[in-house]
Amino acid sequence: MKAKLKARLKEKETEHLEIFKTLVRQKSISSRNEGVKECAKLLKSIMEDAGITTEIYDTPGQPVVYGELKGNHPDKPTILFYGHYDVQPPEPMEKWLSEPFEPTVREGRLYGRGTGDNKGQLLTHVLAVKAYLDLVGEVPVNVKFIFDGEEEIGSPNLEEFVRAHRDLLKTDVVLTSDGPLHDSGSPIIAFGVRGVMNFDFQINTANTDNHSGNKGGVIPNAIWEMVRFLSTMMDEKDRVLVEGFYDNVVEPTAYEKQLISDLPFNKEGIARSFGVEKILHDKERFYKRLLFLPTLTINGIEGGHIGPESKNIIPCEAKAKMEIRLVYDQDPEDLIQKIEEHMKSHDSRIILTRVSEDMRPSRTSSELEISQKIIEAVGKAFGEKPLIYPAMGGSLPDYVWTRVLGAPSIMVPYANADEANHAPNENMSLQCFYQGMESDIEIIEGLKK
Repeated sequence: MKAKLKARLKEKETEHLEIFKTLVRQKSISSRNEGVKECAKLLKSIMEDAGITTEIYDTPGQPVVYGELKGNHPDKPTILFYGHYDVQPPEPMEKWLSEPFEPTVREGRLYGRGTGDNKGQLLTHVLAVKAYLDLVGEVPVNVKFIFDGEEEIGSPNLEEFVRAHRDLLKTDVVLTSDGPLHDSGSPIIAFGVRGVMNFDFQINTANTDNHSGNKGGVIPNAIWEMVRFLSTMMDEKDRVLVEGFYDNVVEPTAYEKQLISDLPFNKEGIARSFGVEKILHDKERFYKRLLFLPTLTINGIEGGHIGPESKNIIPCEAKAKMEIRLVYDQDPEDLIQKIEEHMKSHDSRIILTRVSEDMRPSRTSSELEISQKIIEAVGKAFGEKPLIYPAMGGSLPDYVWTRVLGAPSIMVPYANADEANHAPNENMSLQCFYQGMESDIEIIEGLKK
């Protein structure tokens, strides 16, 4: 049956490419509220044409598109496919070789905003299911879809939607295809993400900037005071000095350590890719810091004068934009309390302001039976053992599945490594697009057993 399904996909490649182009052609820039609702309607139409019962759910922001196949198999598992149909703004326009919302094929790739992130990848799920319905009349497992219209702005309404629709979304596993394959072209499976929380520090040392000669040496400089405070938060080995910062950090299991040992590691290649002179850590330490340890990052410092001309002042105000990447079992509220205690003990003049919603960390065990089935299926689809990441360094709203819905969540990216997501000339290799559908078929077949 798998051979017949894949042959069906091959026959339909031209039709599937046209559907892909149609979806990319529709703008859906969530940060500008531009075309998103129209794209939701288009996506609903595509899903219904595939035989998927689909509804659009309004939220306080952009719509959620939900689909499912009726006629469930009570003795079979349920898979919930997650993706997002909103995209980043296309600027800078002058860097594009073709119009960002006029999808264009060049050298085996479809170029256009949203091709890889995430319209092409979410379509692989829809079109793989369509192949089953066209050829067999049903899918051998229970299938649901949820497509987000706000992922590019942090999915601010997704958690509340999931809380309100737990019964509708009930599933045995959530599968997300977002992001790229490994640089080598090898498939990747990831079982978690770090969380993120953002906040600002501010200090005011006077009610105005002052003359650096007339008052220099006798009043405090806000930028120096901020730098001194920030230096109390981390040592020269990049260990965070806030008391209790690492209290809830969980050590990787023996199996997760084995997974790390199986990952590729080339110091020189990684350094070139990252644009740095060298990588300071060995393989074990590199992956542990990237996947299992939290970070405290200064995103930027602002204050005083940095124009081309001289301005001899003692700045009265300084700000620092801060970020923490959280690992599993860390709680944003606990960490922010510890940061505040650190402030009080080192400089009571510092003011802390939360600036955005927190995205909590998430983790699924790669040792679950369903995890192992998906690992095996992806290996069959790509003809090679996938690279298994116990977690990813970045952040996604994955916690809504693991913490709110209470389901395992697994990420299987299908886009090419050089997809240029969020950048000009974003693209998706057509080979990757078609390969993603075949991978979905292997996953469905693997889960039905």
